[in-house]
Amino acid sequence: MARDYPHAQLGGANLVTTLRLAFCAAMAAAMAAPGGPAAQAGWPAWGPTLLALLALSLDGIDGWLARRQALSSQFGARYDMEVDSALAAVLAALLVARGTAGPEMLVLGGARYAFVAAAQLLPWLGAPLPESLRRKTVCVVQIAALVALTAPILPVAADRPIAIGAALLVAWSFAVDIRWLVRRG
Repeated sequence: MARDYPHAQLGGANLVTTLRLAFCAAMAAAMAAPGGPAAQAGWPAWGPTLLALLALSLDGIDGWLARRQALSSQFGARYDMEVDSALAAVLAALLVARGTAGPEMLVLGGARYAFVAAAQLLPWLGAPLPESLRRKTVCVVQIAALVALTAPILPVAADRPIAIGAALLVAWSFAVDIRWLVRRG
């Protein structure tokens, strides 16, 4: 942050994003609960869902605060994106640990990390992408689907269609970006 943050003050946006990251850490800690996530019932089963819902709800506030305080930066946008990725990964891991998820969780929780790893082998994948409402919308749908899947009241029959639908949407969005990057060399 000392190297890349362009402002003299931290600002409310980065504090909100850090709070969202703390919620991710708390959800990750839920996986270490006695008996693991699969044994949780009642209120403990709702804990990760409520934290994830709070994290998702705060996602739009950080950008608004940054613009309002004139503290928008590439650092803040990247920080927000990485916290979104961490949130998706933690939620997907929690669902796998509960035993209620299939292989689509690799896409929902790991797409961003697979893309970054691929960019190490194919550097052209690491080129900057233009701002995209599509990308932001798909991210919100992805995380909202993961939050819904953690809710203990979701009918079991709805789990797979929601997860697969969201995974297909994420895969499509990454394919659009990769196609754009291929065309630019």
